[in-house]
Amino acid sequence: MSAPPESQPSSGLAAGLFANPYLLLVLTTAMWGGHSVVSRLAVGEISPASLTCLRWLIVASIMFSVSGRGLREHWPVLKPRLGYLVLMGTMGYTAYNTLLYWSAHTTTAINIGIINAAMPAMIFIGALMVFGQPVRLLQWIGMLVSMIGVVVTAAKGDFATLLSLTINRGDILILIATVLYAGYSVLLRNRPLVPSLVFFAALAPAAAISSIILLGAEIVAGEFFLPSWKGWLVLLYVAIFPSLLSQIFFIRAVELIGAGRAGLFTNLMPLFSTAFAMLILGEELALYHVVALVLVLGGILLAEWKRP
Repeated sequence: MSAPPESQPSSGLAAGLFANPYLLLVLTTAMWGGHSVVSRLAVGEISPASLTCLRWLIVASIMFSVSGRGLREHWPVLKPRLGYLVLMGTMGYTAYNTLLYWSAHTTTAINIGIINAAMPAMIFIGALMVFGQPVRLLQWIGMLVSMIGVVVTAAKGDFATLLSLTINRGDILILIATVLYAGYSVLLRNRPLVPSLVFFAALAPAAAISSIILLGAEIVAGEFFLPSWKGWLVLLYVAIFPSLLSQIFFIRAVELIGAGRAGLFTNLMPLFSTAFAMLILGEELALYHVVALVLVLGGILLAEWKRP
């Protein structure tokens, strides 16, 4: 699907960034990788539902101030698609993040990493089933090689640890979350023909409203607590980078190269998580990190081989 002409930024630097899907996707996965590390810092500092709710309230407010005029201008196009907008905002933003936060309490990081690695495969299959999008053999091979790299990262180079994996409630939750975000990625192809910022501005309120419902459930369950000053810092990072900029970048990248090819880059996320964990949490680099990086980047290269 071609991007609407008005979605192209006018400034030279912004235009160059928004014309380069690979740079957009690398920046996106870097923000998501940082989100994984920051989410660990959020434990005990801010409750999961309040983090989800407040981040989307902030984003919705920012987007309305930035794109309010665009929303009014394109309302005739958006109004018939309100059901689609609510579905996408709830499925891709609120549900995925909340399920991810909940799953971390009852499953291991190895399980989460491996299950999340299935997202590109789900996107490819979803694009094939929903839109009949052809998938070349090299794309399948590249996807498989990249997934192997993610498994190497998740298993820390010791494949014997994979034999001890068990399925529990957390595994089921992260699997559901992965399916939901893959579905969101595939359905981006069918989005209303409005500028990217306007489209995102229409999704953010849906995410904010649906997350308020989850916050109410958290309060009723007695699991809500006021954020600490560290919790507010975490919220600020999450609202600006993983919630705002990364989503705009990802939407634009899907416009340029399609959901299947864009989804393959999600395999970079655990590698960025590892790098940020070294810098922020003081974790050490191991040989398997290097092996995984070669596999993931090599898989992306195979999938993109001889593409225009």
